[in-house]
Order: sequence, then structure tokens, then C-alpha cells
Amino acid sequence: MTILKEAAQLASQRLGSSVESITIERVVVGLFFTGVKLSNSAAGICYTPTKEIPQAVCCPSSAGRIFDPVRVRGDSVDKVLSALDSREPIKTAIALAALNALSATCWERGLTGGYTIRERVDAQDVVRMPPGTSVAVVGAFVPTLKKLKARGGDWWVIEQDPRSLKDEELAHYVPADRAEAVIREADVLIVTGVTLVNHTLEPILAAARPGAEIAVMGPTAGLLPEPLFQRGVRVVGGVWVKQPDELLDVLAAGGSGYHFFDDLATRTVIEKPS
Repeated sequence: MTILKEAAQLASQRLGSSVESITIERVVVGLFFTGVKLSNSAAGICYTPTKEIPQAVCCPSSAGRIFDPVRVRGDSVDKVLSALDSREPIKTAIALAALNALSATCWERGLTGGYTIRERVDAQDVVRMPPGTSVAVVGAFVPTLKKLKARGGDWWVIEQDPRSLKDEELAHYVPADRAEAVIREADVLIVTGVTLVNHTLEPILAAARPGAEIAVMGPTAGLLPEPLFQRGVRVVGGVWVKQPDELLDVLAAGGSGYHFFDDLATRTVIEKPS
């Protein structure tokens, strides 16, 4: 079973029969993030995979690749979660945002797995990167790259679009076809939650060296963390939506994380219990 399916199953188990009455109240597919609000007022967000939708060139070719926007409101959350393994990027993004909202529902009810959620903490600040360790970063995390440039040593950044990197970062750029070799070598592995949307996280974690320090972070990584912990991840960094309607309004207007961090959604860190 995939990470996403395991997390969805775990959320349903913890919420019990109450999950059957939870429906979709609102969906926003923004330029940068997709947001879902549930009928219980919980909300979750996910990266919008715009670069992975080459078919989105005209209405007829893309209409069948998304949830019916006329009827998705009122759909059961279970129906939407069935698309977690979809190969249609927008369906997966909506399903993952719904899963993150369902995970927030568990946390609001105190249904955790023995871990502690720390709010208003940046995940990169708790990743262990002692001097001399090698670091592989999957995704262009700007704060992490700044820290690595100041730190020095061996580090690599694996990124689908090298245009997102600065000139001084390109020397550390690794294309996707060389990613596995670098991941196997790294002492520290920092992975964007976007890999959950494009279904590449499982092979990335499988390639990591035993005992590596692994963190999965970003607003997309707002799901129950146990499936990640079971695959070697120690740090999960995401967000917890606190003002659903206001945040979805921001996403609908093309807003990014800079427009909602800390005010509308707080950064969270969950570390694997010792």
C-alpha cells in the first residue's frame, strides 16, 4: 500500500464512523496551491502540479482530468480520497489536500500516534546536519539551500527544473537520471512534499542509505506521519490550516506560501518518536 493510502486508512480508523458524514465543502485549485475545506470546517492544502499537466491546453482535453467542479461540493471525503493514487495530477492534488484536512481533523481531536506536533517551527531548523555530512536536497528549498551554501561541504540539489536555481547553486545541481546514486550516498536527505503528488516519494525513500537523516517537508506534507516514519523519515514538516475560508480565498487569488504562512496556516514539525 502506498504512503497516501496508508495515511488515509489510518485517518479513517482513528475517526471511526464519523468519517462517513464528512463531505467536501469547498475546493480551490490555485496557481501555487490547491486547497480543500471539509464539511467539519477542517482544511488542507497541496502543491498545485501545474507543470505536470501538459494536456491543459484547452477545455475539451482537460475537462475529464479533474473532479467535476459542478458536483464535487457535497461529495463524500472517501470518494475524493479514492483519487490519491490517480495519474491525473489535479485529482491527486485535490485528494491529497482532502487527506491533509482529514489529518488535521485527527490532530484537532487529539488522535495522534504518540508523537508531538510543534507549531510555528521551521522543519529545516530541526534537521540534523553535523559538519562533514553530505546532504541531498530533492526540490529547491530556498532556506535550506542558503544554509547549505553558508555551511559548505558536499551537497547536491535534485530538481526537475534547474531554472529555479541560482547560478552559484547550479554547480550542485543533479538531474533526475542521476538522482538515485546521489540519494544512496547522502548522509542527510531532505525531500519536498511535492513528491507525494507525483508519486515519486516511495522510490526516493527506498534508495536512501540505512541510518540517513531524512526529512520530508513543505505545505503538501500535512498528512498523518506514521507511514513516513515507517519508511525511515525522522522529520515531517508541514502546515496546519487555522483559517480555512481566508486561506482558500488567498489561494483563489493566486497567493503562495508567503501570503498565508503563520497568519492563516502555521508551520508544523513532527519528529519520529525515539
